[in-house]
Amino acid sequence: MKSAVENLTPTRVKLNVEVPFEELKPSIDEAYKTVASQIQVPGFRKGKVPAKLIDQRVGRGYVLETAINEGLNGWYQAAVQESGIRPLSRPEVEITEVPDPSATDGELKFQAEVDVRPEIELPDYSGIKVEVAAAESSDADVDKALDELRGRFGTLKTVERPAADGDFLSIDITASIDGAEVDSASGLSYQVGAGTMLEGMDEAVTGLSADEDAIFDTTLVGGDHAGESAQVKVVVKSVKERELPEANDDFAQLASEFDTLAELREDLAKQAADSKVVEQGVEARDKVLDKLVELVEVPVPESVVEEQLEQHFKAENSHGEGEHDTEEHRAEVKANTERAFQNEIILDAIAEKEEVGVSQNELIDYIVTTASQYGMDPNQFAQIIDQSGQVPMMVSEVRRRKALAVVLGQAEVTDSEGNKVDLSDFVRPGGEEAQAVEAEAETEAEEAGETVANDDPAAVKF
Repeated sequence: MKSAVENLTPTRVKLNVEVPFEELKPSIDEAYKTVASQIQVPGFRKGKVPAKLIDQRVGRGYVLETAINEGLNGWYQAAVQESGIRPLSRPEVEITEVPDPSATDGELKFQAEVDVRPEIELPDYSGIKVEVAAAESSDADVDKALDELRGRFGTLKTVERPAADGDFLSIDITASIDGAEVDSASGLSYQVGAGTMLEGMDEAVTGLSADEDAIFDTTLVGGDHAGESAQVKVVVKSVKERELPEANDDFAQLASEFDTLAELREDLAKQAADSKVVEQGVEARDKVLDKLVELVEVPVPESVVEEQLEQHFKAENSHGEGEHDTEEHRAEVKANTERAFQNEIILDAIAEKEEVGVSQNELIDYIVTTASQYGMDPNQFAQIIDQSGQVPMMVSEVRRRKALAVVLGQAEVTDSEGNKVDLSDFVRPGGEEAQAVEAEAETEAEEAGETVANDDPAAVKF
């Protein structure tokens, strides 16, 4: 078999493949067996019909067509391997020449057009310069951390006053469309300001006391009427506020390993300072990746964008979120898809140049981290990704993250005050700082409503 590659665009090629008759013949022999098992001829057992009789009954042309259909994918895959291209889409195949059915020689010729990963030329990425915000923590940061800690030990107390931001309510809701009730629920718990229920809920319940109600218009997000406009009546059954324990030595002993509030505040101050440094690492990581994308031109195949758009909006429609399919939203998804593809191509190229590998322990750590984010048992999660053939994808993801860590480790990072920022701890896998960056990235993803797996300080949100 011979194959030749014709470049159509930076991301699309045409494979010209020629299969000689001697390589086509095994497929023809197999096709005779297939046809023999499909037809019945008096005097012959099924599957034992001679080739000449098959030619008389169904024609050698049909046998040849069967052989080509069954062997085409194998020849295409062999041509892909021989040429070294890396396809990104299904090929568009056109058969241009077939052997004469009556002859015993000749060759099969076909063309396959397919989108491929673009080849890029990496610039010198050592010493990329980025600036991050200065790491400054204040007493306000310590107070905030202390209040958050107190909140973990807080209790809810019923209050006789209108609901305010942060209060916890017990509510009944009823949804109606054109005056007809379509859904209802009683005894729901809701924190004012959480924004986790229906759009307009926070504005409706703010200022209501127990046994008072309000009606507001909204769009339903679940059930049989998801995506439809409805009128919702909400009745507040009770208003509770979180009562925080007093910040004193007794609380310090309850909530920590420290004996005094002063010691606890000192530790919280250190954590706040460390958190600011973590923010610097996350900011530097993102800006280094931005610089890489600026330095390298990566063409994006249209098929990649179209496939992602189709999957995204198909998922949204299945969840009753079809109203989000706007021109602006499509432009946003398209931009995110193109950027993610560029990130992937650049980091893969860096990983190849730097000869970045992934150890079994690194893959296991990544699987365990990802499983925890999905709330799954790591062993069960590992079985699922193995059965679905996603292990190579996860290996690639870890490899890209390590590649970005290499670039981040070579970057020149300064803060807004001109001080040099040392990120050596952040690019060292497994350190406390690395785990802190990972946690910070997960928090960012949760706030953005994304599900993102981050396993090291150089994690990229793809």
